[in-house]
Amino acid sequence: MKIGIIGAGIAGVAAAARLSARGHQVEVFENNGYPGGKLSEFVQDGYRFDAGPSLFTMPQFVDAVFREAGENPQAHFQYEKVPVVCRYHWDDGTRLNAWAEPADFAAEVERILGVPAPTLLRFLENSRRKYELSGQIFLEKSLHKADTWLNKRVAKALLHIPEMDIFSSMNAVHERDLKHPKLVQLFNRFATYNGSNPYKAPGILTIIPHFEHGIGAFYPKGGMFSITNSLYELALRKGAVFHFNSPVSEIITENDVAKGLMAKGEQHSFDLIVSNMDIYHTYKKLLPHARHPERTLQQERSTSALIFYWGIRQQFPDLQLHNIFFSNDYLSEFEAMAAGQVCDDPTVYVNITSKYSPGDAPAGHEAWFVMVNVPANSGQDWDAMIERTRRNVLRKLSHNLGVDIGALIATEATLDPRSIEAKTASYQGALYGTSSNSQMAAFLRHPNFSSRIQNLYFAGGSVHPGGGIPLCLLSAKIVDELIFGRFDGLR
Repeated sequence: MKIGIIGAGIAGVAAAARLSARGHQVEVFENNGYPGGKLSEFVQDGYRFDAGPSLFTMPQFVDAVFREAGENPQAHFQYEKVPVVCRYHWDDGTRLNAWAEPADFAAEVERILGVPAPTLLRFLENSRRKYELSGQIFLEKSLHKADTWLNKRVAKALLHIPEMDIFSSMNAVHERDLKHPKLVQLFNRFATYNGSNPYKAPGILTIIPHFEHGIGAFYPKGGMFSITNSLYELALRKGAVFHFNSPVSEIITENDVAKGLMAKGEQHSFDLIVSNMDIYHTYKKLLPHARHPERTLQQERSTSALIFYWGIRQQFPDLQLHNIFFSNDYLSEFEAMAAGQVCDDPTVYVNITSKYSPGDAPAGHEAWFVMVNVPANSGQDWDAMIERTRRNVLRKLSHNLGVDIGALIATEATLDPRSIEAKTASYQGALYGTSSNSQMAAFLRHPNFSSRIQNLYFAGGSVHPGGGIPLCLLSAKIVDELIFGRFDGLR
């Protein structure tokens, strides 16, 4: 069959590789001149920066694309496990390394915070148990198909609903199980992995730490963009055709059946369409005459990001690949974001790829990806907020590191919610589509297929199962399996 894919974000690229490997004729249409969407890179003044996602977990989902395409992943994509997942900093001088090995992490927590090691180990074990009971079922399958629910594993998971903390917030679970304010804050941060608020997001999301401390955090050889590039090259080897600088203006339908698309004024006919474009813009821009699922499209947006890319004229041996500098009042930080603002004491994340890829910066320098979680764009005065937040970030980093960071900046670039939307068509610059700030959020995401327009499918962070690299890869897997299940033997 001929399949047209709209968007070469990581889900679109993975879908292209999977579907091409099954023998379909696949063409991908991308607005930008490069693949990857948010998962891209750029070079400036001798520094290389990963433009978007900087944390790599669940590498098995990348490996699976290669294996299911009949190739050995290690021949095309390499990565290593990071021994320290993250280094945490508080303004009072507390420093804590979150070691990848749970026993080492627990020992560090006991030594630094005085929390008995078994407390953390029990929490991590519960995170693993919740994931294995629910995550593998509900993240890797469509929630909108009956056969997902008609199996023994789902029945078993449903029997354990009281243990899933669905009706408690993440923060409530952490206060109950971890108690120490700094440890609670550390684990509350995991809500930001899908753009949510730990004081609202359901406790089932306490499965997220298992990704890092049960399975591990990894660094891909060549940086995060190598995830995109390796899958892009796989798709090419399997016969997929990519059209860059080719924005799609319409999905063509006849009698509620997707028939093709319009790109750069030219009509292209396809048997199936897969949209990797944000679901909001897919409907509003590409299907203006179709009936829209307004309740889905009007859901609360996830958070966005303000990113400063800084070339730093110094090396910091005590910093790790991933570093967090916490705010002094985490609740106020999220309350400010809920009000569409950025607080004056934000939590700051610093990713330094040159720790693992020295060529990312000149000798003796480092390439810093400095990020603050911010609200989605709803018309705020971003220029003023960026200027104020930059000052606050520099003040926090300088205080914690004992040096004037601003004086060390050799080169700088900025990404904010406006430019995120402009470059990636993410509605309002929201990084993860909708938030997960309600118990039913997972079930309210748009399905990976259209129930109203036949032969139209959806992948990417704005649909099931959600945003972030692992879930985007799973959305591509779900679409591939939906198409395979429906058309097997008809190609």
